[in-house]
Amino acid sequence: MKNQFYPALEAYVAEIIAQASQVPAERQALLLKLSDYLRRNAEKTVQLNFICTHNSRRSHLGQVWTAVAAAHYGLENIRCYSGGTEATAFNPRAVAALERAGFVIDNPGGENPRYAVHFSEDAAPVISWSKTFDDPANPTEDFAAIMTCSDADENCPYIPGAAFRLPLTYDDPKEADDTPEEAARYDERVQQIGREIFFAVKNSLGELAE
Repeated sequence: MKNQFYPALEAYVAEIIAQASQVPAERQALLLKLSDYLRRNAEKTVQLNFICTHNSRRSHLGQVWTAVAAAHYGLENIRCYSGGTEATAFNPRAVAALERAGFVIDNPGGENPRYAVHFSEDAAPVISWSKTFDDPANPTEDFAAIMTCSDADENCPYIPGAAFRLPLTYDDPKEADDTPEEAARYDERVQQIGREIFFAVKNSLGELAE
């Protein structure tokens, strides 16, 4: 059963679904590999671990958007995680960009806060904090390793326990930190990752997708 999202987020989701034609052909080819993995494992619990170097921006965005897409399409078998090759903190600029997209986020404070990322009154929030990909909170076997940055992909040629690996890398919005382009760059990355994750999840359903 689909979840009802917060109104602003509901509108945002409708917009990124409508932008599917903006996904370049080479990206579609990568995303359809994820679609195929989801489809082949539709009868069991699917664990997706989004991995980046610092687990501070892109990997969190992948985790959060996949949880939203799974809720939108009523896929209760998908579990979403994120991690890094080292732990830092979920960057507040990325958190703010998610809020601008319509998420409601609780920040308990601290050096590495465990943010509660809410997208619906009907669903549990995504609890997001920075950790390594092999943290006890993450799966240890039979999971998909989705590599969201080239550094992590190149420096971690082997992810123990991964049954599937996909180099789905994104440009780092960190490059625009403390510049006039900062907010726009983070908003761009939030939208791109959301658009591509929805493309992948929707295509895993074939003709059943709405």
